Amino acid sequence: MNIILLGPPGAGKGTQAQILVEARGMTQLSTGDMLREAKDSGTEMGQIVADVMARGDLVTDDIVIGLIREKLASDSGAGFIFDGFPRTLAQADALADLLSDVGQTLDAVIEMRVDDEALVKRITARSTCGGCGAVYNDITKPWPEDGKCANCGSTEVKRRSDDNEDSLKQRLMEYYKKTSPLIGYYHAKGTLKSIDGLGEIDEVKARITGALDG
Repeated sequence: MNIILLGPPGAGKGTQAQILVEARGMTQLSTGDMLREAKDSGTEMGQIVADVMARGDLVTDDIVIGLIREKLASDSGAGFIFDGFPRTLAQADALADLLSDVGQTLDAVIEMRVDDEALVKRITARSTCGGCGAVYNDITKPWPEDGKCANCGSTEVKRRSDDNEDSLKQRLMEYYKKTSPLIGYYHAKGTLKSIDGLGEIDEVKARITGALDG
C-alpha cells in the first residue's frame, strides 16, 4: 500500500508516518531525509544533489522524482508513505507518472484536517528532546518536572526557531496557496480520505487506521 499523508505544517504527519512504519513495516519517504542521505551517498544522483545544495539552489522536482524512483526500486513489499511530497499539482502529476512507469499505484491520500487556531497553539507549545527526538508539548505532554526526557534521560530541550506564531502563519499561507489544491486533485481521483487531525496521537492513529482499512 502506497499512501500520502497530507496536511498543513504541524498537523502531525511525521508522527503518524513513524507509527505506520513501526506498525506495518512501511517505508517513510521524507524529501528532506532523502536529500540528506543522497548528498552523503557518493552516488551519481547524490553528487548532483550535493552540487545543487552547495550552490544554494533549490532542488528540482526532477531530482526528487529521481530519488523516489531509486527508493521504489528497493520496495520491501509493505509500501511507501510519501511525507512532504508532493507539495504542488505539478509534483502530483510527476508522482502519478512515476508510479505508473514502475507499475505501482497510489492507494490512499489521508488528509489530516486541523483547525488553524488550534494548530498555532499546538505548534508554539512544541519542543523536542535533543537526545532522542521525542516530541513534547507544553499543554498536552509537558517536559518532565525532573528536567529529564522520559524516553532517554537527556536534559537537552530543543525548540524550532520557526515554531512561533508569525512564522507558522506564513508557513500555513504557503500551504494553502501551493499544497491545498491537492485536496481537490486527489478527491477527483477518488483516493482522498479526510480525517480529523486534532486529538491525542492514539486517537488520530485510530482514525488513520480506519481510513486505510475501512
